[in-house]
Amino acid sequence: MTQSSVLSPQSCILVECPRDAFQGLPQFIPTQEKIAYLKALIDAGFTHIDFGSFVSPKAVPQMRDTEEVFTAVRDNGKGIYYIAIAANERGLDRALAVGGVPAVGYPFSISETFQRNNTGKSIAESWPVLGTLQRRATAAEVELSVYLSMGFGNPYGEVWSVALVTETLERFRDMGIRIVMLADTTGCATHTQIRETFATCRERCPELSLGAHFHASPSKWRANAEAALDAGCVRLDSALGGIGGCPFAQEELVGNIPTEGVLTLFRERKIAVPVLEDRVPAVLQMARGIYERYA
Repeated sequence: MTQSSVLSPQSCILVECPRDAFQGLPQFIPTQEKIAYLKALIDAGFTHIDFGSFVSPKAVPQMRDTEEVFTAVRDNGKGIYYIAIAANERGLDRALAVGGVPAVGYPFSISETFQRNNTGKSIAESWPVLGTLQRRATAAEVELSVYLSMGFGNPYGEVWSVALVTETLERFRDMGIRIVMLADTTGCATHTQIRETFATCRERCPELSLGAHFHASPSKWRANAEAALDAGCVRLDSALGGIGGCPFAQEELVGNIPTEGVLTLFRERKIAVPVLEDRVPAVLQMARGIYERYA
């Protein structure tokens, strides 16, 4: 990797992810608590919020009230970019039916095992699903992004390489997709691997808006986030308290990167975000309280 392939971006979108923070909790969080928490995030200045999933309640019981939650917060604040997960056409149908959801994310893995665990389909079966979602979302003026799950390796012994990642991204690009989140689903990535992967993907697919969705241990998250930012990451997912992880990846969840830490990192790097940092501690306390009550 040449020196010219490393960027120090002047801006990066911070995406707060209560959906990923709470989806794996075994006890159901009451709908009104979810609504109150989302409203607190909005009041604290968060403008990009991954709020829920339009998926089967059997698969993710915690997200069974996504329509009700969104309806309650849809008109709170102006210009909030809400994101929800949809793993198939039924999910997109629900997102379109509720009305006003600006963005939907589709989980696409380069791990065959994880794609089947997460979506119930093989990789080969998932490509036409993604194509249909992209066409329908575009027609409905909903932005479709893709989360490249297991984007830095997997725990199943399946083949991974930077070349496989870039080839997949090129296919996304050719389908008209413009936002791709490279996801370290199980916290296996190193900062060197992240830097190389992001830099190569950016060079091969400059048209894409590349983001990061990292799960990482407390000792690793900062180095991983810095590596992604250095190599051109322009969207970064995080969750207050570092709460969450993917319930379909492995038995023990690896947490999200902590928003409160990311805000410090952004401040040090002079990356501006609209978050009102004096209000963050109270929302962080809410997040921890929810986790303690329902974990």
